[in-house]
Amino acid sequence: MNYIEVAIEITPYTEEHAEIVMAMLDDIPFESFSTEEPLLKGYIGQDNFNQQNLKTVLSFFNGGDSGFEVSYTTSFIQEENWNKTWESDFEPIFIDGLVTVKAPFHKNLPLTKYNIRIEPKMAFGTGHHQTTTMMMKALLDLNGEGEKSDVMQGFGWKSLRGKQVLDMGTGTGVLALLAAKMKAKRAVHAIDVDIVAVNSARENAFKNRLGAAVHTLYGDGSLIQANKYDLILANINRNILLQDMDTYYRGMRTGGILVLSGFYTEDIPVLEECAVRCGFRMAMTRDIDNWASIILYKA
Repeated sequence: MNYIEVAIEITPYTEEHAEIVMAMLDDIPFESFSTEEPLLKGYIGQDNFNQQNLKTVLSFFNGGDSGFEVSYTTSFIQEENWNKTWESDFEPIFIDGLVTVKAPFHKNLPLTKYNIRIEPKMAFGTGHHQTTTMMMKALLDLNGEGEKSDVMQGFGWKSLRGKQVLDMGTGTGVLALLAAKMKAKRAVHAIDVDIVAVNSARENAFKNRLGAAVHTLYGDGSLIQANKYDLILANINRNILLQDMDTYYRGMRTGGILVLSGFYTEDIPVLEECAVRCGFRMAMTRDIDNWASIILYKA
């Protein structure tokens, strides 16, 4: 399939403004979005693209009360060039000498303890973003192998072995796959609201011979089961995290850990306040390039 890339410039750009635009575009069948400040980029099959529909939706933001304005450009991406573009941009990832995330076309890489093969497609969470990197570092900490493992041992965590894990907003499934490789209880649960991501995560689970170790579901936080999980991973965005914080708390066993990312360092206070109000205790924070992650404990 050929694709249309729609690059929407948001002025002034904020993560919240990008989320509002994505929500307004919900009825247009975009297959995926990515953000490259000040741009929100959407990808849609050529046959599904209707420029007039797009103009109608985006006109809402200009001259109105939204607090920001948008403009856009489009570009055509041929199918064969699409795959080449993704492959050329997908570099192998190495985390603390212990984790390697690679694509099938990466050859002769040094082996690490945890090797994950990801098919680079239009889904979030390949590992290249700072937030996904921090989530993987948190998993190493919780498994007694990371640079801050001593902090997590103070909360009674020495490994993931036998722990029931949920990866909320799984994207390509890389976090669920890493948890499964760390011997978390089968099956690790993985949930996403994007059907493209769900299909990608399932495919990657089978490619890593973990098809039975990761159970992927299409849906949102309403799928979380009460008092079920020892560990919940949620790399989403600030507003969804705030909205679902109480759901995460109710879905977690006493002594459980919640790892959050997908927000900026300036968002830490409001997220911590919400988490404490729900009953969590702050365990630790981490940041890379103004992106942040926090780990919370259910006493």
